[in-house]
Amino acid sequence: MEHSPTNQYLRLLDELSTSDKIPNKITGALMNYTWPIYRSERQEKYSEPMIWIGLYIACASLVCILAMVADLLHGIRRGKLWFPCKYFRINSAFLAVISVAMKLPVDLSGSMPGDVDQVAKLGSMAFMCTMMANLLPCLSTMDNNALWSNITALCLLVITMVVNVCIQIQTGVVSYKQMAPVMNVLGPLDEVKINKDRNIILASIYVASLLWLLMVHVCSCLAILKSKKIIESKYQQGHDGALKDIKQSSGELITVEQLQKYVKNHWIMAGSGSPQFITACFRTTSASGVICVFVTILHTFTMFWSIEAILKKDCGSDYGLSMIAIVIAQFIGVVIGTIAPISRCFAALSFKVSLKIISNHFKVFKLESYWTSKLYDWKRASLKLPLRSHSLNVVMETSKKLILSFCIEFQEGFVVVCKILALIPYVFMICVLYSVRCLKWLLHKYRFNTSLDRFSSLEEKTDFFERNEDLRPYVLQLEDEMELAERTLEGLSKSVNQLIQNGENSQANINLMNLIEQNSTGGFHGVAKFDNIDEYHIHHVPFLQLKVEYQDCWSLPVVTLTTIAISLPTIEKKEVDNLLESVREGLLYVTLVEENLNATDDYVSIQEAAKTLWKEVDIDHEWLGHKLQDISSQVKTTKQIVECFRDTAKNIVYSEDTSKNDDSIGRSMCGNSMYRITKTILITYRANIDDEVSQRELFDNLSSMITDIMAACLINLPQVIAMKCHTSAIEIREASVKDAARLLGETTQIIKTLQRRGIPDMNPSDLPFMHKWRAHLGNA
Repeated sequence: MEHSPTNQYLRLLDELSTSDKIPNKITGALMNYTWPIYRSERQEKYSEPMIWIGLYIACASLVCILAMVADLLHGIRRGKLWFPCKYFRINSAFLAVISVAMKLPVDLSGSMPGDVDQVAKLGSMAFMCTMMANLLPCLSTMDNNALWSNITALCLLVITMVVNVCIQIQTGVVSYKQMAPVMNVLGPLDEVKINKDRNIILASIYVASLLWLLMVHVCSCLAILKSKKIIESKYQQGHDGALKDIKQSSGELITVEQLQKYVKNHWIMAGSGSPQFITACFRTTSASGVICVFVTILHTFTMFWSIEAILKKDCGSDYGLSMIAIVIAQFIGVVIGTIAPISRCFAALSFKVSLKIISNHFKVFKLESYWTSKLYDWKRASLKLPLRSHSLNVVMETSKKLILSFCIEFQEGFVVVCKILALIPYVFMICVLYSVRCLKWLLHKYRFNTSLDRFSSLEEKTDFFERNEDLRPYVLQLEDEMELAERTLEGLSKSVNQLIQNGENSQANINLMNLIEQNSTGGFHGVAKFDNIDEYHIHHVPFLQLKVEYQDCWSLPVVTLTTIAISLPTIEKKEVDNLLESVREGLLYVTLVEENLNATDDYVSIQEAAKTLWKEVDIDHEWLGHKLQDISSQVKTTKQIVECFRDTAKNIVYSEDTSKNDDSIGRSMCGNSMYRITKTILITYRANIDDEVSQRELFDNLSSMITDIMAACLINLPQVIAMKCHTSAIEIREASVKDAARLLGETTQIIKTLQRRGIPDMNPSDLPFMHKWRAHLGNA
């Protein structure tokens, strides 16, 4: 504080007060400025962290930019040039980040005297316009509750920003109004007036753009709610048609060829009926792209005018030089963020409809029903209010209808205006396409093979149309008169074929395939014989003595048998490792079957226990806390190893208190499985287990049982693939079909191998359940 302005001012007053030439009246008047100087000094001290806050704003802007870049890369990689929102989305996390990035426009009290400060505040509004245009398709990925909660949060953020900017325009923070008296003295008056008027005009344009984009989001939400129902209705019709091709009868399985056709049909439905794709083709989306391009052009000119100020580092606010980082980061965001919205403008034309029928979509004043359907539903619905007065109810109902009638008229008018704006990229696209056609005509005019080229092109298109004629019924269109462009349909068809091919080339289950081909008995006998303790009436630890009953599952016996097999000390490490790798690969698909076909409460607990046990065996080489290496080192003969597992399991079953927690229940289930399997082994080989049966033979028998159990389970993979193709949630349908296509590619060879060997004559609905397999094989 020794060299602070306040102390220096006080010392100056002391010197003046000792002088006889200066009247006391003047020194008294000067004394009144002490408190303002002190407050200004403290304010500067408090503003020191603002530089770091400015860097924080730049970092938040960078996060949004990286998310938009990730969406661009994802769209290019997947061939989706309408760029769906995968990473940059409207949710609580990104709304918080956006709020930080938008701190400058909502800052009412911070002075912005420098040119860079003014550009930063204006640039933040341009950046917000760009982000809103990018975020529009992600609205369709939410369910109704999430949609309304997130759009409400966005409305609050944007309205707060708009109100604050309007206040700043009035108070002069967004212009040079607050600095005018000083700047009139220090600088040319004409330049001050130009800068002031320009900033006010730009701020007003950005405010209008933000409000327009906000109305686009709200209007699109209303259309999304209805469009999902329309697409869902058409999807159910397509699904019912595709389902007829994979109906099973006793002893028959879904073939790979049927699965490929089924997956492709659902991929066409999921791709053409994707909520984000439909939203990207809305006229409101095209209009938002036009607004985004307009804002980007304005901000580019603003940056061009401000290059000199940036180079001079004209930053007079408390944020200091961090303003330059904000300006540069958000300008990059504006430029990058324009790519996706403008691409969606052309996607609505080039991806959704063909050029031949483009004239049908210039019916600007034709309004589709899904834009206002939700509002009409609300208008017809009755209000349920806790009002006993009939007069009040009448007033509320009348007010509601008047308000919704106004909203309907506003919605219709707004959509019409959006359609007019959407004509801009359409006209531009048509000009480009016809220019390209004219150029081709000029290039081919004097070539002799022109007719041949045209014929070949026509023949190629005809061949594609004929090959994909059966896919047309599965194309989902929001508007009946629309037609999916042939290249879009061809792209969807190629993409699903590529997914299946990538799965086939992944070699994710090569060890599992070797195990199935080398160790399977061919008749799934291992499913029946791995546990036949009840046939010998052995009841030392009967199944029903467990305090918690459970159903047979596929994964737990596999894990238990594998545990015994890898504990045999004389088996070579290479064979043990191969078995472990095969079981790892197999359990991935076994778990898929269980999660999709055995998902009831009766199976969940034992499946979770099996997962926990497998992690322990595979990673820690332990079985319920007992080291496998210790078990194999403490005993010498095969019989002693099996008996050691049996006795350990018996002690666990008797000692566990299943009323304590789920972990005790799981340990009891795993112990019971080990006891029954080891008891079956001892009974099967009886006294000859040490003398006549080597560890090699036991290892081979255990491997065969493991293979038979997994093979019987994997017979159900076609059902799993079919189930993953059909999901009730429209928001995740495309991702689910994508997983099904990849799974089909990975398991094609497994399915073909198992189907070549045939299956028991069982009802297809019984195949996912082990106890029904065991009952059938036991009676065979």
